[in-house]
Amino acid sequence: MLSLATKRTPVLKWTNLGRHTISTSRLHLAPSASESRSLPPSDYATPVAGTKVLESFSEEFEIGSKKITFETGKMARFANGAVVLAMEETKVLSTVASGKGDAVRDFLPLTLISRLTFEDVVWQAPELVSVMSLGFYLIQTLPLIFSGRAHMVDYQEKQFAQGVIPTTFMRREGAPKERELLCGRLIDRPIRPLFPAGFYHEVQVMASVLSSDGKQDPDIMAANATSVALMLSDIPWGGPIGMIRIGRISGEFIVNPTMDELNLSDLNLVYACTKDKTLMIDVQAREISERDLEAALRLAHPEAVKYLEPQIRLAARAGKRKKEYKLSMMSEMTLEKVRNLAEAPIDAVFTDPTYGKFERGEALDRITQDVRRELEEEGDEESLKALPKTVDTVRKGIVRRRIIAEGLRVDGRRLDEVRPLFCEAGNLPQLHGSSLFSRGDTQVLCTVTLGAPGDAQRLDSLVGPSTKRFMLHYSFPPFCINEVGKRAGLNRREVGHGTLAEKALLAVLPPENELRYTIRINSEVMASDGSTSMATVCAGSMALMDAGIPLREHVAGVSVGLVTDVDPSTGIIKDYRILTDILGLEDHLGDMDFKIAGTRNGITAIQLDIKPAGIPLDIVCESLEPAFKARLQILDHMEQEINAPRTLDERNSPRIVTLKYSNEALRRLIGPLGALRRKIEEETGARISVNDGSLTIVAKNHGVLDKVLEKVDFIIGREIEVGGIYKGIVTSIKEYGAFVEFNGGQHGLLHVSELSHEPVSRVSDVVSIGQQLHLKCIGQDIRGNIKLSLKETLPQPRSGTNNVVEIEGSFSQIKQATDSWASVGSIPTEQEKQHSAVSKHESSGGASSSYSSPSILIRSAAECDEEEKSTGLKRNSKGGFEAPMNAKSLKIGVEVTSKVHQIRTRGLVLDLGGGIRGMYRFETNGKRDFVIGDELRVKCLSFTSKGIPVMSRAEDD
Repeated sequence: MLSLATKRTPVLKWTNLGRHTISTSRLHLAPSASESRSLPPSDYATPVAGTKVLESFSEEFEIGSKKITFETGKMARFANGAVVLAMEETKVLSTVASGKGDAVRDFLPLTLISRLTFEDVVWQAPELVSVMSLGFYLIQTLPLIFSGRAHMVDYQEKQFAQGVIPTTFMRREGAPKERELLCGRLIDRPIRPLFPAGFYHEVQVMASVLSSDGKQDPDIMAANATSVALMLSDIPWGGPIGMIRIGRISGEFIVNPTMDELNLSDLNLVYACTKDKTLMIDVQAREISERDLEAALRLAHPEAVKYLEPQIRLAARAGKRKKEYKLSMMSEMTLEKVRNLAEAPIDAVFTDPTYGKFERGEALDRITQDVRRELEEEGDEESLKALPKTVDTVRKGIVRRRIIAEGLRVDGRRLDEVRPLFCEAGNLPQLHGSSLFSRGDTQVLCTVTLGAPGDAQRLDSLVGPSTKRFMLHYSFPPFCINEVGKRAGLNRREVGHGTLAEKALLAVLPPENELRYTIRINSEVMASDGSTSMATVCAGSMALMDAGIPLREHVAGVSVGLVTDVDPSTGIIKDYRILTDILGLEDHLGDMDFKIAGTRNGITAIQLDIKPAGIPLDIVCESLEPAFKARLQILDHMEQEINAPRTLDERNSPRIVTLKYSNEALRRLIGPLGALRRKIEEETGARISVNDGSLTIVAKNHGVLDKVLEKVDFIIGREIEVGGIYKGIVTSIKEYGAFVEFNGGQHGLLHVSELSHEPVSRVSDVVSIGQQLHLKCIGQDIRGNIKLSLKETLPQPRSGTNNVVEIEGSFSQIKQATDSWASVGSIPTEQEKQHSAVSKHESSGGASSSYSSPSILIRSAAECDEEEKSTGLKRNSKGGFEAPMNAKSLKIGVEVTSKVHQIRTRGLVLDLGGGIRGMYRFETNGKRDFVIGDELRVKCLSFTSKGIPVMSRAEDD
């Protein structure tokens, strides 16, 4: 459906002051002289406004069941070219402007200064705000703010487009967000190759979303609107272009899918083209096969071409005549002279495969300096000005000719050969996950950090999700190419490369409902010689598996290049070569950088950038096959290093747990202004996030998680379950049992019958106030009190008695073992003495020597002393044995040998053995000069109300 219209729209009125009309527009209506003379005198004192008429032009058409409208002439009339593109209720304004004058450059500065607000300045240099005015302040801080923030194309999403006031402190938009940078790149990549060679005048493109209904992504609309604006302007440009988005749901392709449809789609293909050539491809997919992707590309091309004809018609009616601009072109004479001087030595450098990246670069620089000296001696100023560009042209011709004619690459590889690979996973074991990947001289280090769901990035976009739990941040430091540079702010190249790798890995991650972590990958480029973004994909995949993330498959990426031989008169490609795994130099001197990432099952991400004004789609589709073969080789090496996610026990991986609580319990945990939660985080190093009815804890390791759970249980507890084990503190002791505080302030009864498997006469014999216990919940009594048990957590006592008794226990055990001794044969003299002593003991017991009894083992005195030490037996002052002390054996009147544990003002704290502490009060005129560690023979006099034994000196009785 196609239609065109010309409309005259009254929009405002200008005041008529007698014979003069004030107007800032070319189009206005003023009353004639006869009309002015016919007015009554009273009307001269009352000005009458004239009516301004704006002439606008529009085009309407349909693509994929969506009606699209181009309109120009109503808004941004002073811009060189301006158009509003509308699709349903979403509207985008795109404008272009060019710089004045004939600046001499060797690049196309499609540059823009990003939007700057006072809030940006406050955040980045707040110390200056109080001492200078805003105007002077901005001048002083421009180098700080704009460093690294120049935009090729400025795409803006302001919050008024969806009827929302920004939530920032100044309530206005700040610096460009990542999405705006990415959309700017999406617009820039297809339009840049279509500017004529040698056109280096400054061009500014601004695309702004005027309104958004949330159904359509404005990025595609902005790119098509920019094409229309360039067609309407006087800037020389080889357009128009068309850009389309293709999705796929249940195997069916969808043209211009809505945001809801994209959420269900396993393909997000963005395709830009001219009438017969491909300009740009951007793909995010869930392992789509090469065959299905080719079918999608074949569908996208004719759909994108539908944008072209309406642009041509609108430009014919409302466009400006193209202006003659001065082009910066090198002369044939200069090119021929430099070629004669430099071609032979440059060819010698490129034919030597032993050169590395920097050695080759230094050799080429020396050749350039030699040519410069020759031209300076000749006094050829014109050639000296164009020398860098001319030498680069000579290099390009040599490399491309060798590849086309001989099939030889700069480093000596075959056209389909991948550089040597190196893979290492877990090279930084202290981190959650890490890996190092090298392909040739390109090297990337990736690290993985796992966090709580609350650590997800919050997005502030017109369309798409509000949060993002998987982030990949790509960093390209200057040292990776042996240069000096300054790093500040967001770099659009780094953002673009990181997003490409992020999309490639996103397809193999588990769903969010199965993966409870927020994941951040840091990609640090250690050395760069081509395709660092694809190396990031490989290193990131290994690092995720090293962190224990259950990926479905490994993901690898490779970059494919293209070198063509073009007929200069017709522009037709006569011959071409496809290069696998291109170097940085081959990227610079070639025609295409086709980045393809995926698994063994299919493609997950693609980014195609080209230098010429389009490449046939057939060549693009042909490049998929060598990329697939190279990807399989890389995956083989990656799987040899790590082929399955590591388990949590293998690594110092974080632990994450989600617990359900009532909101009231969570309020107690958070505390006033979150103070209690912050205290727990500071003490343990864990991260705690609270949502409605749930508590998520992320700990560095299992030990930290146990500490956090212990503190959480103490504050708010858990739901009491019969059979559950809880940690509690004894708060009081009664005759019938002890009361224990546990599980966040709850109380339970530990009955005397649940203290031990053996009968207990007194509760204080087993437990004391303040003692920590692990207890088992066994139910509730008739009054609703929680019943706890200590004996259920203790091992069951052994049943039965031993018939064979060795003299290894206490003296009391020896007396209970037997009543008679068996005769012993011939033994050494020392043993005879011991046997004589034992015989006397038998006679005192009144037992008959003829009574048969089990055989026993008799040890030497030295062996007995050693055994006493190992079993903790002590000899008392009377020469007898003293068994180890425990709570059951300590009763009133029992004498024990203790050690001084602490010295206090009024007495001593004694270590009675078995972990029992006793209290001894100094006697009047008694000894007080004790030293910690002194042994005292004491006797138990009584117990305090808290069950602490009170002792006295045994020799004082």
